[in-house]
Amino acid sequence: MTIAQLVPYLETIWPFIAVGFAAQIVDGALGMAFGVINTSLLISVLGVHPAAASASIHPVETFTTAASGVSHVLHRNIDWRLFRRLVVPGMLGGGLGAFVLSNVDGAVARPFVMAYLCAIGLYLLYRAWRGRVEPRQPRIIEPLGLAGGFLDAAGGGGWGPVVTSNLLVQGATPRTTIGTVNTAEFFVTATISATFLATIGFAAFTVATFGILVGGLAAAPLGAVLAKRIPARALMALVGSLLTITSAYTIGKALG
Repeated sequence: MTIAQLVPYLETIWPFIAVGFAAQIVDGALGMAFGVINTSLLISVLGVHPAAASASIHPVETFTTAASGVSHVLHRNIDWRLFRRLVVPGMLGGGLGAFVLSNVDGAVARPFVMAYLCAIGLYLLYRAWRGRVEPRQPRIIEPLGLAGGFLDAAGGGGWGPVVTSNLLVQGATPRTTIGTVNTAEFFVTATISATFLATIGFAAFTVATFGILVGGLAAAPLGAVLAKRIPARALMALVGSLLTITSAYTIGKALG
């Protein structure tokens, strides 16, 4: 391929690389929103059809969560006890959600889930504003993993927002919570992707998929560094802000 032939291809793919890079930076640092940011930008900014956007994102997440998980392990951002209690229920929920997606419209429940997450985001902002964040051992873990995995598959996203935010509300330490949830997400996403690929094959891999994958893999190590270095109170405020804004945006679109 000559340079003249390569230029149009690069012009087509670079916006998707930028979207994947930005989404993975946020997801790696805050433990959520890779799917939410990618879906929003692909549809509203780049004009990708919603079905094509959804089909592109889940296979990509298998690779980006693997890279992000390795980075979090290297930076010692993992609570392995929490990881063991999350990963199996998350995989079961993800497989179940992918299985029922063809019969149950996950979009029906999405506005209600987003309203709940918006309330969680506001509460996290209050905790960050109030002052010192006192770490506590979370108690509700396995049901949370099951629900997060199911919503991620059936609702087009939700593992990070549901699991990370609820663990933080229970008092878990932000840095290790974000790293643990991000690492467990690889296994959840791999389960979901395997189910989807068994149904639609490799039709999901498009130019958009490849661009998001390149950008996401490039950004994966940076998110873990940010999660390790940003103070707990600031992380709490960032998670709360992101959750509130994205949830309110989704609710507005659903009601509009």
